[in-house]
Amino acid sequence: MTALAEGSSFLLLLFVAMPMKYLMGMPRVVTVVGAIHGILFLGYVAQLAMLRTKHQWDNRFSFYAFLASLLPFGPFLFDKYLREKEAATGNPYRLPS
Repeated sequence: MTALAEGSSFLLLLFVAMPMKYLMGMPRVVTVVGAIHGILFLGYVAQLAMLRTKHQWDNRFSFYAFLASLLPFGPFLFDKYLREKEAATGNPYRLPS
């Protein structure tokens, strides 16, 4: 859920707020959406750290989870990967074998 909220806020920032700032002269939109995105990003990273510890994820898998938050559609792809893994194994948080 956090990943989807963070990913949505990133897309909103990139494809709505930034064009509004540069094409319509409305910089306040970036300030507001950017602040919301920043809070959601910190929540994503905090949740990632918690899940890494709880499920003993290795550095590589954790890095990919973090990298997903930096790419525009990354959180959605990572969430899809975890959902498919859950459907196949019953546990989305176990490391891939």
